[in-house]
Amino acid sequence: MAKKKTKNKKPSERWKKYKISGNNIERAKTCPKCGPGMFLAVHKDRLYCGHCHYTEFLKK
Repeated sequence: MAKKKTKNKKPSERWKKYKISGNNIERAKTCPKCGPGMFLAVHKDRLYCGHCHYTEFLKK
């Protein structure tokens, strides 16, 4: 029996959610339902939480 092929998972890039400007740390927007540990994913028309499926639509 042949081994099943597996896809490699993309690692979390959590360091991209923080920006340092001077002495301040700027964090990306977090989910209001899940709390400060869960960041919202940025799409072209919305912000989305993959954990609780919270969605904020961006205005055009």
